[in-house]
Amino acid sequence: MSRPTVQADLVGRRRQAVLVLVLTVLLVFGGRLVWVQAVEGDELAEQARNVRLSTSVVEAPRGDILDADGELLATSVERYNVGVNQRLVSTYVEEDEDGEVVASGATAAARALAPLLGQDAAELGARMVGDSTFVYLAKGLTPEEWQEVAALRIPGIEPERASERIYPNGTTAGNVLGYVGRDDEGLAGLERAFDDALTGTPGKVVREIGRTGQVIPTGTREDVPARPGETLHTTIDRDLQFHAQQVIDETVEEYSAEWGAVVVQEVATGRVVALADSGAVDPNNYQEWEPEERGSRAVVSPVEPGSTGKLPTFAAALDAGVVEPDTVFEVSSSMTTSNGQRFSDSYDRPTAERTAAGILANSSNTGTIQIGSLLDDRTRYEYLRAFGLGEPTGIEIGGESPGVLRDPDTWDGRTRYATMFGQALSVTVLQNTSVVATLGNDGVRLPSRLVDGLTGDDGVFRPVEQPEGRRVVSAEAAQDLVAMMEGVVTGEGGTGVLGKVDGYRVGAKTGTAQIVGDSGALSERASSFVGLAPVEDPRFAVGVVVYKPEGNGFGSLVGGPVFREVMEFALHQAAVPPSTTPSADIPLAPDDPLAQDDPLAQDDPLAPEAG
Repeated sequence: MSRPTVQADLVGRRRQAVLVLVLTVLLVFGGRLVWVQAVEGDELAEQARNVRLSTSVVEAPRGDILDADGELLATSVERYNVGVNQRLVSTYVEEDEDGEVVASGATAAARALAPLLGQDAAELGARMVGDSTFVYLAKGLTPEEWQEVAALRIPGIEPERASERIYPNGTTAGNVLGYVGRDDEGLAGLERAFDDALTGTPGKVVREIGRTGQVIPTGTREDVPARPGETLHTTIDRDLQFHAQQVIDETVEEYSAEWGAVVVQEVATGRVVALADSGAVDPNNYQEWEPEERGSRAVVSPVEPGSTGKLPTFAAALDAGVVEPDTVFEVSSSMTTSNGQRFSDSYDRPTAERTAAGILANSSNTGTIQIGSLLDDRTRYEYLRAFGLGEPTGIEIGGESPGVLRDPDTWDGRTRYATMFGQALSVTVLQNTSVVATLGNDGVRLPSRLVDGLTGDDGVFRPVEQPEGRRVVSAEAAQDLVAMMEGVVTGEGGTGVLGKVDGYRVGAKTGTAQIVGDSGALSERASSFVGLAPVEDPRFAVGVVVYKPEGNGFGSLVGGPVFREVMEFALHQAAVPPSTTPSADIPLAPDDPLAQDDPLAQDDPLAPEAG
């Protein structure tokens, strides 16, 4: 074969190889193109679109908390956080009146924004330089403040809607409401107890953005509105709560006490219309209070009830039928029990015959022991438990103390008697108030409660389900004891004279518990006063405690005026008609001329309670 022929053959083979190689490459790329477009096309397009999507969360407004009349106790207001797209803000230009560019970029934008945000222009400008699509510049702007910022029309300055929790009444009911944290999560009180209901469902805003962060007009857009939280309807009367807080604050200051608390409960419903603590927290600035001072001592701090704790003893004896209001006992100011325990009243008086009503009116420890001894320890204990002592009331704010009530099997020879007149056990102000409310409700104990119900975004009110009441004593026993309690306020030597409310028949009980001081001696006191009104048809029960007041600290002297002022306000606020019926004819002693003709106008000298 000639040389030219061989060379031509080699060139032909090379051309064929190149052609095959080119065809192979084209086939591979073509197949890949077909695969990408036909098989993976939708998935890849979706991935690319997702990279361009920007999702912003729309915060849901937290539900309002209202008082019994629909007045705001807590609400959430609209606020704006301001951020910057550092890529877009670099395109900002500042022009003069002639349209000439005088400055541009982040530095010029910062100079325009700084006065509105209350920040240093240089520091603000430094945070606006970079490659991020969102950096926070300021938080918590009002809608009006954001409008001023938006009016500058600076590219890349973007809003983020938020909310701020506001308590318009300051400290009023602060111990009941609680407060929220930075994430709008309930941390205490009703805010925490009903956090799930108050917390709404967030919405979202989805936009498709370009390389520099601008919104693509024809791109994906999705708007899911936020769903606000439910509205919580409380039983609190805002004006009564405010007044009760004022009164207890003034009393604590007057007597240099450690703390004080007042509870007002509707007798027929169990609704707590005021739960006031001295030095109540302001939920708007709760960090300024120590953690232990942010709750409600009326709920979390039990104290010995002193002579107010005699009420369950009398109720049990009346219900068991071992005494009547006019049953007569010989009463001395001191006594020694059969097991050698010695007890005395707080002041000396001659031995004399007194009725059960007279023993209660004069708050005699020794007389109460005689009445309590007519029942065995287990029976009295069961009555105490039935009145709710030794267990939480179930009130809706957290941290409630059950108080202290030990099983009678653990009682020693002295404790069995001390529990008859309010020692060797402890109760919260709320529990003590519930005891009185139970008596006023014809012996049926209702759960204490702070919430009426919830209203959702559908506008439908849903009442909170309440358990049924529990009968503790018979209606007759309860009514007899309430009538006897009136003698505490109006009877000769009654200890509760300072609890009188002009125009109304009042039943009450005073109490003074001794507290071990720093020296180890019983040198300090807890002053208590509980009662109800009007006696003929009880509307409210009020409980008071003032802890460690300076001076003699008798509950009659310290707690009585608090009770009077708060009860008077509650009765007038609710437009309760004045009493018109006469007091029951219950003698305090065998030779007592029975009831006074006008008990509402009686003016007895004040006598201290025995314990």
